[in-house]
Amino acid sequence: MDLKGKKVIVVGSGISGIGAVHLLSQTGAQILLYDGNEKLKKEEIKAKLPKDCAVTIQIGEWKADILKEVDIMIVSPGIAIDTPFVKMAKEAGILIWGEVELAYQFAKGTLIAITGTNGKTTTTALTGEILKAYRESVYVVGNIGIPYTSIALETKEETVTVAEISSFQLETVWEFAPQVSAILNITPDHLNRHKTMENYIAVKESITKNQRADDTCVLNYEDEVLRKFGTLVHTKTIFFSSKRRLEKGLYLDGEEIVYQTEHELLPIVKISDLHLVGSHNVENVMAATAIAYAIGVPIEVIRKAVLAFQGVEHRVEFVCEKDGIIYYNDSKGTNPDASIQAIRAMSRPTLLIGGGYDKQSEFDTYIKEFGDKVKLLVLIGATKEKIAKTARQYGFDAILFADSLKEAVRLCREHAKQGDAVLLSPACASWDMFQSYEQRGTLFKEYVKAL
Repeated sequence: MDLKGKKVIVVGSGISGIGAVHLLSQTGAQILLYDGNEKLKKEEIKAKLPKDCAVTIQIGEWKADILKEVDIMIVSPGIAIDTPFVKMAKEAGILIWGEVELAYQFAKGTLIAITGTNGKTTTTALTGEILKAYRESVYVVGNIGIPYTSIALETKEETVTVAEISSFQLETVWEFAPQVSAILNITPDHLNRHKTMENYIAVKESITKNQRADDTCVLNYEDEVLRKFGTLVHTKTIFFSSKRRLEKGLYLDGEEIVYQTEHELLPIVKISDLHLVGSHNVENVMAATAIAYAIGVPIEVIRKAVLAFQGVEHRVEFVCEKDGIIYYNDSKGTNPDASIQAIRAMSRPTLLIGGGYDKQSEFDTYIKEFGDKVKLLVLIGATKEKIAKTARQYGFDAILFADSLKEAVRLCREHAKQGDAVLLSPACASWDMFQSYEQRGTLFKEYVKAL
C-alpha cells in the first residue's frame, strides 16, 4: 500500500508503537504518535525514533480533534479495540491496523504465523531454527519480542518470516494472510480482554481468514475446538497428536515422533533424544515439523535442527543445581494451562512459585495437577489470595505468601531438601509487579544464583 501523504496515527509508544513509527518514517506518511501516559516525556520518546523523523508526538488526554483527517490508526496490542477512542475511529471510517498488519502490507516473501494459548514461543523459535538451516533469508518476529515492522522492509521474495502472533494482534488484522498458519491449542486466557471463550476462540481462528485454499493450517488434533475447526477451515490442514495414531499427520509411534504423509511414513526423532522436556514440547516439535515440511524443508534438515534445539529462555528453563536442588525458570507460564505443562514436566518433588497479574483465570485445574508432585506453593502478586483460596478448597494447605519474588526464592530454599525442584511457573501475567515475563524470569535467575 502507498502511504505517501497519508495521515497515520500510531497509538502507544512501546516496542510495537516505536517499531511502527520506524517503518512509517520510510513510507512518506504523515505520522502522529499518541500515548495517553502523562508521565512520559517527549524527549525520551524521540530518542527511540530515527533521527530527523518527521513525527508529531502527543501525550496525555485524548482529544476528539486528534482524528481529524486521519486515514489509518495503528494500535499497539495492549490497547483494547473497544477502547472509546478506537471505537470513535472506527465510526469515523478510519482503518484500524495493528503493528502486524502494517508490517504485512510492506513485507515480501513467505509468511508463517503461529498462534495458540501455549507453546507459541518455543514453536516459533524452533521453526525459525529449522528454516535457518535450509534457507538463507529467515526472520523470526512478532510476539516473541522482535517487531515485525522492524524487518518488513528488509524482506525479499526469497525471505521466510516466522511470526509469533497473539490474540491481541489478531484483533487488528485486515489483509494479513500467511502461507502457513498454526493454532497450537486454545485454553482459557485473556478473558479480561476478550470477555468470553467464544470471542477468544474466534480471534485465534481468524489467523486463517485471509488464507487461500492452497495455503496450510497446522492444528492440534487433541484440542476439541481445533479438531472441529479442521473440518471447517478452507485451507489444507495438517493435524498433530501426542495421544493417538493419525491416518494422516504427526503422532507418536511408541517413543518416536513420526509423520504419516499421503504417500509414506517418515520417522522424525525419538523423544529421548530431545533436549526439551514434557509432552507439551513433543507437540511443539510436531507443529514445527509440520510447518517446515509444508514449505518444503527436507526431513533430514528438520531432524538435525530439532535434535540440536536447546529450548527458549523462560520456558521450563534449567537455571542451576545448588545443594542437590534444581531450579527451573518458567516465567513464560502466564496462564494456568501453561503452568500445568511445566508441572507435568517435573520429575522431582516440587516447590512451586505462582501468582501475579489477574487475567480473570480460574485455577481449579492448576491446583488439581499438583497431586503428590507439588509439596509447597509459594504465592506472590495480585492473585495470591485467589489461588490460595482455590488450593484450600481442594485440600492443599502447604502454602506460603511472599511480598516479592526475591522473598519467594528465599522461602523455597529454606524449605527445599536435596532431590527437590524449585519451579517458577506463575500461571499469571507479570504486569502487577514486573514490566514483562522476561524481566520476572531474569530476576528469578539472578536471585537463585545469588543464594
